Amino acid sequence: MEWQPDEQGLQQVLQLLKDSQSPNTATQRAVQQKLEQLNQFPDFNNYLIFVLTRLKTEDEPTRSLSGLILKNNVKAHYQNFPPTVAEFIKQECLSNIGDPSPLIRATIGILITTISSKGELQTWPELLPQLCNLLNSEDYNTCEGSFGALQKICEDSSELLDSDALNRPLNIMIPKFLQFFKHCSPKIRSHAIACVNQFIIGRAQALMDNIDTFIESLFALAADEDSEVRKNVCRALVMLLEVRVDRLIPHMFSIIQYMLQRTQDPDENVALEACEFWLTLAEQPICKDVLSGHLVQLIPILVNGMKYSEIDIILLKGDVEEDEAVPDSEQDIKPRFHKSRTVTLQHEGGDGEEGEDIDEDDDDDDDDTLSDWNLRKCSAAALDVLANVFRDELLPHLLPLLKGLLFHPDWVIKESGILVLGAIAEGCMQGMVPYLPELLPHLIACLCDKKALVRSIACWTLSRYAHWVVSQPPDSHLKPLMTELLKRILDGNKRVQEAACSAFATLEEEACTELVPYLSFILDTLVFAFGKYQHKNLLILYDAIGTLADSVGHHLNQPEYIQKLMPPLINKWNELKDEDKDLFPLLECLSSVATALQSGFLPYCEPVYQRCVTLVQKTLAQAMMYNQHPDQYEAPDKDFMIVALDLLSGLAEGLGGHVDQLVSRSNIMTLLFQCMQDSMPEVRQSSFALLGDLTKACFPHVKPCIAEFMPILGLNLNPEFISVCNNATWAIGEISMQMGAEMQPYVGVVLPHLVEIINRPNTPKTLLENTAITIGRLGYVCPQEVAPQLQQFIRPWCTSLRNIRDNEEKDSAFRGICIMIGVNPGGVVQDFIFFCDAVASWVSPKDDLREMFYKILHGFKEQVGEENWQQFSEQFPPLLKERLSACYGV
Repeated sequence: MEWQPDEQGLQQVLQLLKDSQSPNTATQRAVQQKLEQLNQFPDFNNYLIFVLTRLKTEDEPTRSLSGLILKNNVKAHYQNFPPTVAEFIKQECLSNIGDPSPLIRATIGILITTISSKGELQTWPELLPQLCNLLNSEDYNTCEGSFGALQKICEDSSELLDSDALNRPLNIMIPKFLQFFKHCSPKIRSHAIACVNQFIIGRAQALMDNIDTFIESLFALAADEDSEVRKNVCRALVMLLEVRVDRLIPHMFSIIQYMLQRTQDPDENVALEACEFWLTLAEQPICKDVLSGHLVQLIPILVNGMKYSEIDIILLKGDVEEDEAVPDSEQDIKPRFHKSRTVTLQHEGGDGEEGEDIDEDDDDDDDDTLSDWNLRKCSAAALDVLANVFRDELLPHLLPLLKGLLFHPDWVIKESGILVLGAIAEGCMQGMVPYLPELLPHLIACLCDKKALVRSIACWTLSRYAHWVVSQPPDSHLKPLMTELLKRILDGNKRVQEAACSAFATLEEEACTELVPYLSFILDTLVFAFGKYQHKNLLILYDAIGTLADSVGHHLNQPEYIQKLMPPLINKWNELKDEDKDLFPLLECLSSVATALQSGFLPYCEPVYQRCVTLVQKTLAQAMMYNQHPDQYEAPDKDFMIVALDLLSGLAEGLGGHVDQLVSRSNIMTLLFQCMQDSMPEVRQSSFALLGDLTKACFPHVKPCIAEFMPILGLNLNPEFISVCNNATWAIGEISMQMGAEMQPYVGVVLPHLVEIINRPNTPKTLLENTAITIGRLGYVCPQEVAPQLQQFIRPWCTSLRNIRDNEEKDSAFRGICIMIGVNPGGVVQDFIFFCDAVASWVSPKDDLREMFYKILHGFKEQVGEENWQQFSEQFPPLLKERLSACYGV
């Protein structure tokens, strides 16, 4: 007997659905409570599906809502539905997938894919065959509804569909979908392509077997009159370019010509999909060969796509010039994620390289509110990557256009010209240099343009040329640029303030100590901005202050500067509550300031230190409550703890020995013990950085804990978590230097891991360097224990340290290697040329270290004899030969 609703129950459900569309919050709350009550009745879900599929007398929004509430129930407790209810729902979905209303069909499709992603694809074997059968229906609604449902299933379960678990249904489905590429309805054609598109990136076998038919079918649809179809064709070609470029190469000329047309499609969604093609092509090795001949057409198209559209200008309030007094709405403020501290080393010819393993922020985001990807952004990104592929070969196609754009009377066109100039900055820098002396003053003048959007893009583009600006005499460009940027930081328009602050932070990173003469002037501006900025820009201002401190370092430690800077920072610090996320950027900023001010930070350190310890303690306590009673407590936001640990690191680094009395009066070592074992990698990463900094600053407080800490450090030498492993490695090296020979019991716990890491292929450079330093330091304090392993690490050890600048860490590591060679000279024989090369990388070693190098080199030469040495040194590159002969007389 088929289930029938009870009339009274049905009215109740309908009333509930009507109420839930009311804007009144009290009514909404009552609806929620009622829903929870009704969910106690197993057949409540039967009523919901009944309203969706059978109750044609009701209006569509109410029916659809009934289906969406049912979908949420399925998501939450489908496993508790009685089998009869589950069966009824499934049967109703399949019988009504062809409902005349597109809204109802779509709702049923969503319901089907929600059920199937609850593990039901396996236990609903008739679903896929039935949907595929229904595609053959003469009735358009049935065909479209089934395709809509299939498309959603393909999106949600693509991996499962291409597995043995279901007996490989794709072998039937993909050929079936390909037949529908020729269907007379554009909606159906579009569904068919969208379904197949789900399987390109995963290289589903069934698709690979039909790849040529697929590509031919796409070409046949190239000129389709429906924009949704054209969009899906473009999307397919972009993905094929990533996974099956081999099949596209024979047709590449016509594909490029097609994409050039589509990138100018009147429908912006199609143009955006097509524009992605150039971004993807730029990553392919074939890019240069296949694209050179088309640059003359492509460059003007991309440049044209970089103009703001009319709708952009409306959304960006491009006509509002002054809005600094308007408070920010909270949803405008993107959540900020704290980047945990990673310890890196200084390299030759540049500052510490950011770890390659950590995603660098792309700073091409020139209009944040439209952080929705759009044609302007995609065109600019494509021009940027192509500039990196073609370098200066791009300029002959660009320069003639640029002149017309940069000096155009229409601000929209002029603005796009400035964006173009910024987009090519990285790739075409060499070729642009001759034009920069003339262009820079023009760009600096654009900082005063009457349109805010022109001022803000000029900030961004100038920041992309900051490196060049700093390489010139300061009076020629640095001073005028800095003066104007500081005025823009105080602009009346919030977007300009933001762009100027970000640009200034980039300039600070490039200019470093060049800024010292202007510090007073810079601080006056930044401190004045404190009183002027609304919420969102305040967060960016912290970053600019922190970067300034990182860039000028101890030069900031002057009473006059401290007087200007600290009061407003401490005021903010006191205003914010412990659970306010604005603490993150402020703590990051203070961490940089504390490191720069060193002893100058002493008057402020006590309350800052105490609060950091409290934040760590609170977070740990909350995590413990949550782990014990997840139903009663909320999970804590561990970022509070991470940022606090990083600020404590900054304090330890900045205050050095002065941090001693703060540590002795707190339970930080106990807290650190817990943080080092946290489940979240970023927490462990920051705790190991702090452990290393405390080891350097006040080892007597660390030493009693070493026996407990070392096994934990050993466990974290796991290169799966690059940054955690990196910081743990560095901390072990610092502890070794303090422990000396007492490190001996722990060598066995850590050395095997370190040797394994230094020999792993594809280990990021930062981690290799820190591993090499730590192995050297362990060998320095425990040579007898480490030297027997010499042969297993000497070659990668030498190659990873040859590019590091002379510094304390490198010094102690090389002393360690020399002592170990003394203990086990045989361990270095096979790789001696690598040792010679590493020694030659020193610019000015301390005298006693130079003496150690001298002894080893000459000892080896005597050991092998003059004739063999001659043969051996023949293999040296000329530069190495020269250096060794000049510095060590060999």
